[in-house]
Amino acid sequence: MTQRLSPHRWSVFVTPVFLIVLTACGSTTQQTQQAPEPMIPTEIPTRVAQADSVTVVTGRERPPALLGVDLDTVRAGRFDDGKMWTFEYPPLEYFAATYGITPDSAWFVKARLGALRLPNCSASFVSPNGLVLTNHHCARESVTEVTRDGETLLDAGFYAQSLSEERPAGETHADQLIAIRNVTEEVRGELAGALDDSARARIREETIEAIQERILEEFGGDGGGHVVEVISLWDGAKYSAYIFRRYEDVRLVLAPELQIGFFGGDPDNFTYPRYNLDMSFYRIYGDDGQPLQTKYYFPWGRRGTQQGEAVFVIGNPGSTNRLQTVAQLEFRRDVQDKAILDLVSSRADALQAFADAHPEEAEELDLRNDIFSLRNSEKAYRGMWQGLHDPLIMAKRRDSERRFRQSIASNPDLRVKYGGLLDRMAEIQRRKLDLAADYRAFVALGNPRFTSTTLLRALNAFRYFSARDGGAPSQVLDALKEDMLNIEDQPAQMQVGLLTARLRDIERGLGPDDPVVRQLLAGRTPQAAAQAIFTESVLGSSGTTQTALDAGTLSMSDPAIEALSVMLPRLASYQRSFTGLLQDEGELANQLGLARFDVYGTTIPPDATFSLRIADGVVQGYEYNGTVAPAHTTFYGLYDRFYAHSGTDWDLPERWLSPPPSFDLSMPLNFVLTADIIGGNSGSPVLNTDLELVGLIFDGNIESLPGDYIYDPRSNRAVAVDALGILEALDDIYDADRIVLELTSGRLVPTEAEADAAMVGGR
Repeated sequence: MTQRLSPHRWSVFVTPVFLIVLTACGSTTQQTQQAPEPMIPTEIPTRVAQADSVTVVTGRERPPALLGVDLDTVRAGRFDDGKMWTFEYPPLEYFAATYGITPDSAWFVKARLGALRLPNCSASFVSPNGLVLTNHHCARESVTEVTRDGETLLDAGFYAQSLSEERPAGETHADQLIAIRNVTEEVRGELAGALDDSARARIREETIEAIQERILEEFGGDGGGHVVEVISLWDGAKYSAYIFRRYEDVRLVLAPELQIGFFGGDPDNFTYPRYNLDMSFYRIYGDDGQPLQTKYYFPWGRRGTQQGEAVFVIGNPGSTNRLQTVAQLEFRRDVQDKAILDLVSSRADALQAFADAHPEEAEELDLRNDIFSLRNSEKAYRGMWQGLHDPLIMAKRRDSERRFRQSIASNPDLRVKYGGLLDRMAEIQRRKLDLAADYRAFVALGNPRFTSTTLLRALNAFRYFSARDGGAPSQVLDALKEDMLNIEDQPAQMQVGLLTARLRDIERGLGPDDPVVRQLLAGRTPQAAAQAIFTESVLGSSGTTQTALDAGTLSMSDPAIEALSVMLPRLASYQRSFTGLLQDEGELANQLGLARFDVYGTTIPPDATFSLRIADGVVQGYEYNGTVAPAHTTFYGLYDRFYAHSGTDWDLPERWLSPPPSFDLSMPLNFVLTADIIGGNSGSPVLNTDLELVGLIFDGNIESLPGDYIYDPRSNRAVAVDALGILEALDDIYDADRIVLELTSGRLVPTEAEADAAMVGGR
C-alpha cells in the first residue's frame, strides 16, 4: 500500500512543529513569538517489506551478490531518477520510440481529467455518473466514519444497495486537475532582486502565495469550489500553478471486508505474489445533490492485460528524493532514517501494548488504523534505511553525481554559476552530523501522533507561563489555556508507554551519562521515570488540568513541566543550529535544481510532489528467491493461501468461504508492472493505451523499497488489483449488480432490485 507522505510536499523528512516562547525562528505556523521547535518527520510512507527480507550492509561489508564486483565500475542507469513524468512535459519521443504510440492532446486531457486526488491517495472516475475507484486502505477512515451504532463495517464490509444509502464521507474530498499554468518567469523575476538566501526564501513564499490568491480569485475565490497550488519542479527550476476543481460531496458506495482488502496482513505487506482485493468505491455528488455527470472517466477494461503489454499509471506520487546528493543520502543512512525508524517502531509498540491489554477501549479509539499506519511507516523507513546500506545503490548514485559534476565543470558558464554547490551541500551534511545525538533524542517531540498528552500539555503550559511572565494580554493567555484544555485525553497506560518511548529516545540519543539524561531519569529506568511523571503531574487529563488552572495551582514545579524544562536548553540550542542548516540546505537544493535542469532539461522527471504524474511501464513478472514471480495471480492462489495458513492473517471473510459455482477461480486477481510509483500512488488507475482501466495500484514489491532515492526497472514492480478480478468479485461474491451494471454499461440504476431486473438474461 503505497500511501502518501503528506498532502503537500516532502523534500525533507523533518519540519518544525511546536511553538514556545524562547526565541524567534521559522515555522510552518507563523506566530509572533516562537521558540526552537523539535524536528519531526512529515507524514511518512507506508507499506514496505519485512525486516529480514533485505540484507543490511554496514561498514565495508558487501552482500554475497556483490562479492567480486568492482564498485568503481558501476554506472548509473538511464532511469535511476525515475519515470514519473509531468503532464506539462510529457516524453512524447520516448513514448513513441518505446511503445510505438503517439498520444495527442486529447489523450492527455482525458488522462488528466479522469484522474482524482484524495487527501491521502489517488483515485479516478470510472463511470459518467461520478463513480470513483480507489483502494480499500485509502477509504478505511471513511469506513470508520460512516459506521453507525451496532455496525462493524471495517470487519463486515459495506455496500449501499441504493443511491439513497450511499453514505456521506464528510472527512474526505476529491480534487480534479482542470488546468496548469507555467508561472516560472513570474517567480524567478521576483527572486532576481533577493540579496541573500533568507530573502530568497521569504520572497519565494510571498510570491507563490500571491500567485495562488490571484488565480483563485479568477475561479471564484474561497467559495468557488477550486484550489490553487503552485508546484515546484526540479527543486525550483520550474514552477507550475495547478488549478483543481474540489468536490466536497463524496459518499461511500462500497468497501469490502478488511480481511480481504488487506488479505495476508502485515506478513504479505509489500510482497509479491499477492492476493489482495484492495479496492473501494465512492461517488461524487454535484451541487444539486445528484450524482455528478462527468464526460471524462476511464471505461472498465474487459480484455485484461498480457505479459509485456504497455500500461500507464495516472496518479499523485507523494514524495521522492532522487535529486538529493550523495552526502544527503549518507546523512539519511547514518542518522535521519534510522532515527525515524526507531521513532515509529517504538510508538507502534506502545500503542499495540495498550491495544493488547485493552482491546475494547482500543477499538473505541480506532487504534487499529493508527497502528496499521505506524507499522506501514516502520516498514517503509526500514526498507529505505536498508537500501542506503546497499553498496550497489550508493555506487550508482555516486556515478550519477560524478557525471553531473563533470557536466558543470566542463562548461564555463555552468562552472561560474554552479561550481562548488555540491561541496557546499556536503559541508552542510557534515555540520548536521555534529547534531546527530540531538536529532535522535528530540525527533518528533511535540508531534501529537508520537507524544503523550501529559507532555503535550506541558509544552502548552510552558508557553502559557512564558507568555504570562512576558506580560502577554489576557486574551492571549486565555487562548493558550484553551489550547491546553483542547488536547484530547489518552488512557493512562498509553500515555505512560508514549512517555517511556520519548525518554528512551533521549537516553539512546544523548547517552546515559549526558547531564540531561541523568537529571531526567535520576537513576530510574525510562519506564519508571515516565510512570512517576504521569502519576505526579496534574496534566494527565483535561479534568485535572482544568481544576489546577481554575485553582491557580498549576506551576512550573509540576513534574511534567519540570521534565520539559530539563530538555529545553539543549533543545533550544539544537533547534537554532539545525533549523539554520535546513534553511541553507533548502536554498542550495534550489540552486542545484537549476543546475540539473540546465544540464539535463526535461529528459529526467522532477521529484514527486503529490501532484499528478503519468508513469509508463509494462506488465512483467520478475525473478526472486531463485524462482520467478508470475505477472498475474488468480483467485486459485487466494484460496491456496487460505487453506495453507488457516487461523492467521490469511483467513477469509465468511462470504468468501463458499463462493457460488459461477465464481471463476482462474480470473486474475493481482498483477505486477514496471511503472514507477511511490507513496501517494495508492488508488491510481492502471490504464492501457486506449485509456481503459485495467488495474488499480495498491502496493510495490520488496525490491522497490529504495524507490525514494533510486528507481531500478529491472526489479522494481508496482502491484495492482486486476480490473477483471474486481468485476468478478463484485458480481459473484458481493452481488453488487448495481455497480457491475454501471461499470460495464455506464448506466446509473437507483436500486439493487432494479439492477437485478436489468441484468436478467446476462449483461
